[in-house]
Amino acid sequence: MGAPLVRLPSLGPWSLRAVALFAAAALAPAARAAAGPALGEEPIKPLPLSLHQDPARAAIGQRLFADTRLSGNRQLSCASCHDLARNGADTRARSAGIKGRLTALNTPTVFNAAFNFKQFWDGRADTLERQIEIVVADPVEMGGHWPEVVARIGADPAYRRAFGAAYRAGVSQATIVDALASFERTLITPASRFDRYLRGDARAISSAEKAGYAKFKQYGCVACHQGVNVGGNMFQKFGVMGALPPGAGAGAPGRFGVTGLAEDRQVFKVPSLRNVADTAPYFHDASAATLDAAVDAMFTYQLGRRGSKEDKAAIILFLRTLSGKPGTAP
Repeated sequence: MGAPLVRLPSLGPWSLRAVALFAAAALAPAARAAAGPALGEEPIKPLPLSLHQDPARAAIGQRLFADTRLSGNRQLSCASCHDLARNGADTRARSAGIKGRLTALNTPTVFNAAFNFKQFWDGRADTLERQIEIVVADPVEMGGHWPEVVARIGADPAYRRAFGAAYRAGVSQATIVDALASFERTLITPASRFDRYLRGDARAISSAEKAGYAKFKQYGCVACHQGVNVGGNMFQKFGVMGALPPGAGAGAPGRFGVTGLAEDRQVFKVPSLRNVADTAPYFHDASAATLDAAVDAMFTYQLGRRGSKEDKAAIILFLRTLSGKPGTAP
């Protein structure tokens, strides 16, 4: 859930319409929730069914995603922190990187990351490709050295054949990165029940879940969580409507670490809420262990509002409809 906008980068039409959509939703009749949505009026849009990646390149990327040779000590792979069997996330508050050192922030899911307008909590990477380059070489995370990684992968005959067939340049840092990004772009979840509802199947979610979606809009959560990724398309201050409790977010400068601007302290990329029910713990600092706690925190520190226990429970019902597995929707 979100809060009034602080400062928006180039976000497309939603940057100026999010608050207006919230106001319109608050005035909509309750009976409207029982029907299928008028898609053009909805702040959340269904995911595309596919991003149409080259199958051969994505297949190489899938193998690389689980290959420990990308790390400096040959013990870690992308899948070590982005467990595809656990919704592409890490159930730990901090991931264990090379030599057991812990990451500074909670690891977000890789599912639907292709739709984020920036990568990392502080948005320091503009693309998936740049995010991959940074993580592989990061001394805390994978600790790899790109020339060494290229040599290791190029020494594998199966990889050489696969890269030679898929890329004119064969094995290189650029083609390794491209293959990984191609695979990650297949990790989208367009078959969630809520996507089916948005595509016109009014029976895909229950009346109680529709009521939860109405509450999600009425309280203003859509000011920050909208678009195809239900977030991931703007930055926001964590604690915009109230002082955070002592220790929350300590040591995490957010965008300030990228821009050096004082107003960017405690400003982070708004996370996607897709698969949110299955990717605990929550927030950049993993300070909320459960979805209930996360919703409570959002009401207090982002919305500056008090919601009833019933309304919060209804919103959580809606959030659970956003879960899905990678694959093409029927």
